[in-house]
Amino acid sequence: MSTAVTAPRRPGARLGRVGFAQSLRAEWVKFRTVRGWVIAMVVAVLITVLLGIFAAGNVNIGCQNGPNGPLLTGKACTPKYPIGPDGEAVTDSYYFVRQPLAGDGSITVRVASLTGLHGGSGPQEAGQNPLAGMSKGVVPWAKAGLIVTSSTKPGSAYAAVMVTGRHGVRMEYNYIHDTAGLAGSVTSASPRWLRLSRSGDTIAGYDSTDGRHWSLVGITQLTGLPATVQAGMFATSPVYTVSTPGAIGSNNQSGPSQATAAFDSVSVRGSWPASTWTGDNVGQGPAAPGTGVGYYRKSGSAFTISGSGDIAPLVAGPGSAGPTSSFEQPLAGLFAGLIAVVVVGAMFFTVEYRRGLIRTTLAADPRRGRVLAAKAVVAGGVAFAAAIVAAVLAISLGLPRQENQGSYVLPVPTPTEVRVIVGTALMVALMAVLAVAIGATLRRSAAAVAAAIVVVVLPFLLAVTVLPASAGAWLLRLTPAAGFAIEQSIPNYPQVTAVFSPAQGNYPLSPWAGFAVLCAWVVVALAAAYVLIRRRDA
Repeated sequence: MSTAVTAPRRPGARLGRVGFAQSLRAEWVKFRTVRGWVIAMVVAVLITVLLGIFAAGNVNIGCQNGPNGPLLTGKACTPKYPIGPDGEAVTDSYYFVRQPLAGDGSITVRVASLTGLHGGSGPQEAGQNPLAGMSKGVVPWAKAGLIVTSSTKPGSAYAAVMVTGRHGVRMEYNYIHDTAGLAGSVTSASPRWLRLSRSGDTIAGYDSTDGRHWSLVGITQLTGLPATVQAGMFATSPVYTVSTPGAIGSNNQSGPSQATAAFDSVSVRGSWPASTWTGDNVGQGPAAPGTGVGYYRKSGSAFTISGSGDIAPLVAGPGSAGPTSSFEQPLAGLFAGLIAVVVVGAMFFTVEYRRGLIRTTLAADPRRGRVLAAKAVVAGGVAFAAAIVAAVLAISLGLPRQENQGSYVLPVPTPTEVRVIVGTALMVALMAVLAVAIGATLRRSAAAVAAAIVVVVLPFLLAVTVLPASAGAWLLRLTPAAGFAIEQSIPNYPQVTAVFSPAQGNYPLSPWAGFAVLCAWVVVALAAAYVLIRRRDA
């Protein structure tokens, strides 16, 4: 048997580092000896995982191959989407009037008009006109212009310069890259001239208002472009989506659209071996978000081209081309588990005031700021550990269930997957620390718990289920709920018509910008708590 001996502290020895370690250990002992808090954290993990699995399997997708075909469900209905050069799932459907370009060259054209139809729901019966019932109007991201592509296979590398419905001239390449050119819409009184040139793997796009004075819109290098590419004019128009305020949240209605562009003054330079133009409805099929209608008419050097679909990255949500889901969707249950975390965080400080134990704590460690820091580290650390376990389990069990139900899970790179899982755990940890700061400020359990829920949980709940999309977006920019953006795996592409929907993993701020907003709230709350606990009596 041995006896532990504690060495006496030397006079004048520094207390900071040793003192904080002792304070940290004391707070950890307090936390783990309160059975209710430990149970609450376990419950938070279970709720997150179980609700995530339930949400992943709550929708079963059905389909039918032909009017008399058997009814299929689950994986048999999962669309096959093309994969772009950078590994992202894409939509790649448009009407293409083309010629082979064997080597270097350029094509120039004037776009005289861009008109469209939208709002139909496609054919209901065999032989019905897919454009029946549509309204006149061009959707904002309808596109028509010039394109160079390695092949007509969906997902191929490409570069294009184009006019759009409401976003002016753009140069886009390889689906995820977008650069703005001349502003304004195309009209008969205000046409746009476009030029696309190739020099080896380098593609450059230009625009002009008069065909004489040209401006560079963008330039890119498509590595590995074959010697002979396909080049010409195209037209396409994405899903038309309308979001209107409802009694709870927003109501979204979607349908295909059609774009028709008038081209004239077409001229080519360089190695164009073919003497005639060929029209193709590229990428049309069950996964294409369009009417399936495409055509062109030629009169001299003038063309009328009509097409439907999109050339863009695939996203989840109401504006998606089909049944898709994102990597983070199984984390839907995190919101419910977070309630237990913030309740524990708020009570971690207030319970000592309620029971009068705060005097003992401060007698053992009179540095109140250090006590606050120790409680924040312990609460945040426990919340981080619980959240990362919950996130790993929810995603590991939820993603296969989503796929089995027939939903296409959008692929993301491994670093993004790691950022979603670890970032989610960091977000939960910071929200626990925010709750600790609120508890230190208010000192009363009921008030602190209510305030923590109102500050941390309520804004997200209102944004997702109650408020119109515009008001909900502002809540998710300005409140601690902005931190949920760290879960977003698919970027907010400016060239994609996507309805704001946190339930589908879409947030108004980028992941790290939203996380920074949460960090700012935590810093301010801790600073306020530190000032108040130093000024008040225990």
